[in-house]
Amino acid sequence: MTSSKDTNKSKKPLTLSRPNTLELKKTVETGQVKQSFSHGRSKSVTVEVKRSRTFERGESGRMAEVTTPEPSLTEAPKPEKKAPAAPKKAAKPAATHDDLTNAEKAKRMQVLAAAREAEESKKQAAEEERKRLEEENKRKAAIRAEEEARLAAEEAERIKAEEAAARAENAKSSMEKAEEEAKAAARATTEARKKREAAERAPDNRQSKPKPKPKKKANVAPASVGEAIANELGGRVKQGNKPSFVPKQATDKNQATTERRNKGKLTIASAMDEDGRQRSLASVKRRRQKKLQQERGARPLPTKVLREVILPETITVQELANRMAERATEVIKQLMKLGVMATINQTIDADTAELVVQELGHTIKRVTAADVEEGILGNQDETDEEQQPRPPVVTIMGHVDHGKTSLLDAIRSADVVRGEAGGITQHIGAYQVNLASGNKITFLDTPGHAAFTEMRLRGATVTDIVVLVVAGDDGIMEQTVEAINHAKASEAPIIVAINKMDKPDANADRVRQELLQHELIVEEMGGDIQTVEVSAKTKMGLDKLEEAIMLQAELLELKANANRAAIGAVIEAKLDKGRGSVATVLVQKGTLNVGDIFVTGSEWGRVRAMTNERGQKLKSAGPSLPVEVLGLNGTPSAGDDFVVVENDAKAREIAEYREQKKKDLAAAAAGRGSLEQMLAKLKEGKAEELPVIVKADVHGSMEAIATSLQKMNTDEVKVNILHTGVGAINESDITLAQSTGAFVIAFNVRANPQAREMSRREKVDIRYYSIIYNVVDDVKAAMSGLLEPEQREKFTGYAQIREVFNITKVGKIAGCMITEGSVQRGSKVRLLRDNVVIHDGSLKTLRRFKDEVKEVKEGYECGMAFENYSDIQVGDQIECYIIEEIAREL
Repeated sequence: MTSSKDTNKSKKPLTLSRPNTLELKKTVETGQVKQSFSHGRSKSVTVEVKRSRTFERGESGRMAEVTTPEPSLTEAPKPEKKAPAAPKKAAKPAATHDDLTNAEKAKRMQVLAAAREAEESKKQAAEEERKRLEEENKRKAAIRAEEEARLAAEEAERIKAEEAAARAENAKSSMEKAEEEAKAAARATTEARKKREAAERAPDNRQSKPKPKPKKKANVAPASVGEAIANELGGRVKQGNKPSFVPKQATDKNQATTERRNKGKLTIASAMDEDGRQRSLASVKRRRQKKLQQERGARPLPTKVLREVILPETITVQELANRMAERATEVIKQLMKLGVMATINQTIDADTAELVVQELGHTIKRVTAADVEEGILGNQDETDEEQQPRPPVVTIMGHVDHGKTSLLDAIRSADVVRGEAGGITQHIGAYQVNLASGNKITFLDTPGHAAFTEMRLRGATVTDIVVLVVAGDDGIMEQTVEAINHAKASEAPIIVAINKMDKPDANADRVRQELLQHELIVEEMGGDIQTVEVSAKTKMGLDKLEEAIMLQAELLELKANANRAAIGAVIEAKLDKGRGSVATVLVQKGTLNVGDIFVTGSEWGRVRAMTNERGQKLKSAGPSLPVEVLGLNGTPSAGDDFVVVENDAKAREIAEYREQKKKDLAAAAAGRGSLEQMLAKLKEGKAEELPVIVKADVHGSMEAIATSLQKMNTDEVKVNILHTGVGAINESDITLAQSTGAFVIAFNVRANPQAREMSRREKVDIRYYSIIYNVVDDVKAAMSGLLEPEQREKFTGYAQIREVFNITKVGKIAGCMITEGSVQRGSKVRLLRDNVVIHDGSLKTLRRFKDEVKEVKEGYECGMAFENYSDIQVGDQIECYIIEEIAREL
């Protein structure tokens, strides 16, 4: 079916035949079309033609059909009409386009534009495809050319190799041919000489008297160089292709025939003839080479190189052989001589490896895993010229209510540098104060005694002087006693600062007398402990405290070498959100510079930046100067050492070794702290004393418990009271128990949350009591259980052997009668013969008839067998007894 536009203008337009009624004529016309097919077939098809019309509203407001369309956009321009008359057929499309509507024209334009775009895209795609094919052909041609060049080069190399092989084969064949010719010539010469000698020895039959033998020519010059060499060496050499000339001698025809028949036969005369034996070519060549070596001088044999072999704790056989530059079979042979069967991949210990190295003549250098830390501290024997005075490091300790913080603030306010700069001091755990007198003092701001003890446990003896702050109105308090104990453990000199002397009820003499109870004798009483009366509120006596500190520093002669790699200790460390791991380091020796590689504990890093207590960036830090260090790969622990090394490989190796060591110690200390495990160690003989810490609610109860525990001491087990105190259990007590392996006895007191968490983390045992007798009884019972029990024998009965039965695969069984008491299964027995003990052992079986029984009483018969003993006879008497263990008590 087709749709076309009706161009018949004679048809009537749309009209309204009736008012208010719109009537349309038929827009579809039908017609018949005849279709023709092959083989003379045809078919009539009905075709409908639809007319498309356009309507628009006119001036009167009514709808009317548009009969005069706008000129077509594709219509030819007017100047072309003036051209010569064109055929009428060319004007028909224009007439057809005049009847198109605006929508159809627009649609036609869109279709034409789309067709043009499709044609352009098709042309562009074809062009791109053509370019791609050209590039592909070029690439294939280049690859083909490269392949052809490669094949040509390979063919040329193959031809060269074949030519070289052919030349080598020709040379070899020519050499073999020359050698065969030389051997044939030598054989011909030998045969001719033999014939000549035989002819000379044989008599002439045709003459009456024998023909005289020709005399040998003496000192005849050799015919050739080869003959000269053969004469000199007594052998045969190659003579070339031509055989040597041998003069023909007249011989008898019969003799020649006989010689020809006997040729190749071995006779006694020919075997005994030494002249027939000739040296081979190889022998001639060996003698010639030996003579040349003697003329040039014999070279000495290579000597064995002895090496220094580094032996770790364990090493494989192959690695040991490589370090000695020996063959692995030699090492295995030496191990087999020592009775060790090992392959090259098996590991042997250092002692066995040392024996092998000694057998092979090398020297040994033993190393261990701990050798990685050797030499990191530098030269220990430093001269006095290298030492320079350094500021003292002071730690202020004391009771929390005795003005310790106020005294620190007063000392910090006297800092001239801070006053001039007007900066704000940052709390980093340590800081250095420049006083008006020009002296410098480094103060450690450790948060309590627990941190001080942890530093001491890790070996950080960074404190030079301890300033003990005691309030003049309160005197010695509980935490003051703890501070004294920790200061004594650090073995640092103590200066007592009696604070709050501005109060009217302050009494310094009472404080000095109370110090005597803790073995602190002040200078006023003939001791060596300095005391200074100060007031943090009025800043009274601060200059005297400074003088006392500097005087003690002069007595200690504090010096350090600044011209070396830095060594220090970590005061505290934290993980900052913006800066990462930050450590406060106190430099003890040397100078720390930005960019240095260091190791601290099981961590390592590079100094990225350094700041002081005021936040100022530093490029270097000398001895006794605390700084904040950035650049760690992890957060170390407080008290860890801080050592500068030469490179990052060394630092990484040391850090890995310390990390492994820390894991081993953690695994070994997994059971430390609990009372039962501690007593088990005591029972095994691993400890000689029982360390305890006693905390009570009142002083009287504490003294009573301590006195009762000390009275239970014996020669085998002793109670060691490390610390006694009044009040709740705090972190300081847990830290002290952790460092010494003690457990805590809490009498009517409890641990604070921090101490409880720390005890769970550190596996420290805390025992709570409310009755003093329970404390004494529990410790007494625990210590009594450590004593070996007393063993006693208890007689049970006698039995007499009436008959002895010998049972196959069982042994001898004694048929017995219980004459006194009873016999129990598993009891000890003594075999008496003529009232003499001949065996003491255990009872193996006890039976009545075929049943195993627990006990047989007097008057009954039974069967007995002894453990590992069968020499029993009729008439022997058996004495039965049991061993009783009686617990010992303190």
